[in-house]
Amino acid sequence: MKKALLAFGMLLMAAPANADIIHKLSSSVQLTVDGAASQATKVGSTYSVSGSNVSLTTVGGLGSLTTGNAVGYTPTTYSLTTDGSAYTFSETFLEGDNAPSATTVSSGVVGSLPVMGQTTTTSGGVAGSLAGTINSAGTMSLTAGGAGTSATGQFVSELTIK
Repeated sequence: MKKALLAFGMLLMAAPANADIIHKLSSSVQLTVDGAASQATKVGSTYSVSGSNVSLTTVGGLGSLTTGNAVGYTPTTYSLTTDGSAYTFSETFLEGDNAPSATTVSSGVVGSLPVMGQTTTTSGGVAGSLAGTINSAGTMSLTAGGAGTSATGQFVSELTIK
C-alpha cells in the first residue's frame, strides 16, 4: 500500500506535458508579362576645321536642326596664305542623328520607336492564354502564356512546435 501511495504521489509531482503546435498552409500564384522597352542615345553632329598657312575665305559650320531633318553643314573655303610654302588643312564633319518627332503611346504600345546612334529595344510579352488558379481544396493550376511571360505557383506548409 505504501508503494502504491508513493507511486501516486510521484505521479502528482510530474508536470503535465505542454506543447504549442502551429501549422500554417498557404498557396500563391504569380503571373507576369514583360513590358516592352526602348532606350535610345542620340549622336550629336560635330564639325571641326584646322590648318596652318591657310586663310579662310568662308568659314564653314553646322546647319540648322529641325524636327525630322539632319543638321547638314556648310564646307569651308580657303586659300593659301603664302604660295609655294608648306600647309596643312583638315576639315571634319560627322552627321549626327536627326531630331525625331515625339513618340506616342496608345493602349500601352508605341507605334514606332526612334532609331538613333545607339538604340536598344526589347519586345514585350504576349499574355496569350497565361492563367493561374487555386481552388478551395488548394489545387493549383498554371497555364503557360506566350513569349515574355512567366507563371509561378507555390504551396507552403509550415509546422512549428514549441
